[in-house]
Amino acid sequence: MNYSNLFRLDDRKSFVLGAGSGIGRESSLALAAHGAHVICADRDLDAAKHTAKLIANEGGHAQAYELDVLDTDAVFAAAADHPDVETLLFTAATNVRKRLLDYSSEEYDRVVNLNVRSSFDLIRAFGANMVRQQKGSIIGFSSVRHVVVEPGQGVYAATKAATVQLLRTAAAEFGPAGVRANAVAPGCVDTPLTDSIKANPEWYNAYATKGALGRWSQPSELTGAVVYLASDAASYVTGTVLYVDGGWTAVDGRFDPPTS
Repeated sequence: MNYSNLFRLDDRKSFVLGAGSGIGRESSLALAAHGAHVICADRDLDAAKHTAKLIANEGGHAQAYELDVLDTDAVFAAAADHPDVETLLFTAATNVRKRLLDYSSEEYDRVVNLNVRSSFDLIRAFGANMVRQQKGSIIGFSSVRHVVVEPGQGVYAATKAATVQLLRTAAAEFGPAGVRANAVAPGCVDTPLTDSIKANPEWYNAYATKGALGRWSQPSELTGAVVYLASDAASYVTGTVLYVDGGWTAVDGRFDPPTS
């Protein structure tokens, strides 16, 4: 074993859904920096092209790809266009912060379709190719909300729990073919999805102090987990959840009690 190459991804193709911004963009940059050829997929083609350009400017290899993951046929067409993808990463998600009694059926469908159904389609479409080629790594973004919840987060939390279970099932079903599937669970990340929280200082600070590190994370701080799960360093890691939450799920409450 050459441990100096443990995290290298040379000559491997990665398909990143949500590459146009936030965690998806930073993950694309990190995968490319470790040698991967990255297909930067996003509904916003201009944003995907910008990410691909950033990679090219650093000497990496990337291409932009327009994809609306709510279109099942388009997802399977993307997998057919890229049958040799070895890493699938999907980050796209949405949230409607409302209590259950205030939720509409339309809002429920909107959150579930993007957060769960698209994950289901991506796992099936790209997983089939990986099973055929007898190798691959599927990485999906869940959240600490898959295990802890608060008022107004019920539907989002349910979708993130569903994402974990889909990935665990993929790990069980695809494992005999050498394909791994794992979830990354961040805590508070500074992305457009959390703009409404950042606009409220009290809310923002409450979340910042919930974790052990006392601050929010940046999208770049999630990329180490992505590169790890894509690489040979994680060759025996599958069906698990990697928490990158600053200690959110480790800390019990927000009060620091006296110990003597």
